[in-house]
Amino acid sequence: MDLKSYLNLFALLENPPTTHEENRAFGLSHQALKQKPVKALMAWEDSYVSTLPQPSLGERFSSYLYGTTLILGVLAFILGVLSGLALLSYSGHEPVNVIYFIAMVVFFPLLTMFLTLIAMMRTKRNRSLLVHISPAFWMEKIFSLLPNQTQKDIKELKINPLLLNWIMIKRSQILALLFSLGLFIALISIVVTKDIAFAWSTTLHITPEAFHAFLNTLALPWRELFPDAVPSIELIKHSQYFRLGDSLSKTMIDNASELGEWWKFLACATFFYAIFLRFLLFLLANFGLNRAIEKSTLTLPGATKLLREMNEPIIRTHANNEESVFVPSKENYEQLVHTLDASYDMVQGWAIGKENLVVLNDSMQIITPEFFEVGGSKSLEEDNEILAKSHGEVLFFVKGWEPPTMDFIDYIKELSLKVDKIIVVPVGTAKNNYKIDTSAVDVWDRKLSQLHEPKVWLKR
Repeated sequence: MDLKSYLNLFALLENPPTTHEENRAFGLSHQALKQKPVKALMAWEDSYVSTLPQPSLGERFSSYLYGTTLILGVLAFILGVLSGLALLSYSGHEPVNVIYFIAMVVFFPLLTMFLTLIAMMRTKRNRSLLVHISPAFWMEKIFSLLPNQTQKDIKELKINPLLLNWIMIKRSQILALLFSLGLFIALISIVVTKDIAFAWSTTLHITPEAFHAFLNTLALPWRELFPDAVPSIELIKHSQYFRLGDSLSKTMIDNASELGEWWKFLACATFFYAIFLRFLLFLLANFGLNRAIEKSTLTLPGATKLLREMNEPIIRTHANNEESVFVPSKENYEQLVHTLDASYDMVQGWAIGKENLVVLNDSMQIITPEFFEVGGSKSLEEDNEILAKSHGEVLFFVKGWEPPTMDFIDYIKELSLKVDKIIVVPVGTAKNNYKIDTSAVDVWDRKLSQLHEPKVWLKR
């Protein structure tokens, strides 16, 4: 489930393209999703998204978001590259202090990731400072530069604050990841193209042994796999730099060939702390966004009503409330059925689609393995194919408000030669819970009286 589908569902629910009957038919055809409301809503959205004006709301908003993220992403990557080049700037006279680079690729990412985790725990708040201090907050500034119609679309879209916060968090991780990639590429580029000398220097009184222990701890994630990427105590001693005059110490000059070995540690530190851990946080943010979309989906206006229409029968019984007051006419059809059985061998409908037949069956609590539409727009060849498949007891639905035609009578005669019993059931519209007026049934009563077919019964 993604943001585009959520937004398209939002647009569809504002002006539903389906009726209660169609929604129930959809629910019956997706019984496996009955206990999975979010997946049911997404499947419904996927079926009717083509009815939305194109491009759809989801496509438009996703395009805006993608464009904005792309612009900020490129800027973040360039900033990362420039920051890396600045931190690794080597004049040839003084070595590059690794402390600055370690701070940028280890401590700064850990700090921002810690703040992000706190922000994830506070996403339910409408306004969270920890969410909005991220670079993604400036997306709305870029949105203000978009065309008027685009801004109008965004303003009309009411996004759940929970969902909006997670969108911000996920985009922030993308930007931070691109920044870190820029740092990593700058490091590799400098190492490949220059003979660079690294050293470490700090005003704090730190012994080489203490610094070695500290770096050994930082290298814990990779020191077993890449032992060469952990600075040795000798390298640390030889690369300690003191700013006492303009010249380098004799020890550093004598071991100049070793000073470039720091790049292995810096590369692994950048990859693990700034890229790998950030990628894991991005996956967590993506998971959180998907969960937020699921929760927000169920709170969309109209979602509960749609699920109810999918999962609840239109009517719960097929008993006719007018049975007790029915007065037979002089031409009353003798072969009447007042209560339908629980199951039939097949159901057919005259100019009634298969989906509608499924809903009718469900509303009347009848079990049957097969549904067929005949008559109406169906060709004679198609009707003959259904006739060839017909057998046993057939429940035959007809539109009660339409009088029987000769085509219908001809088909019933042919069907009676193939099956054991036919129960003709005149029904009303779904809007009226399929109830039909007695006067409309009388029309069918009189017509069937003229048929004189012992296998044809009428449901009263």
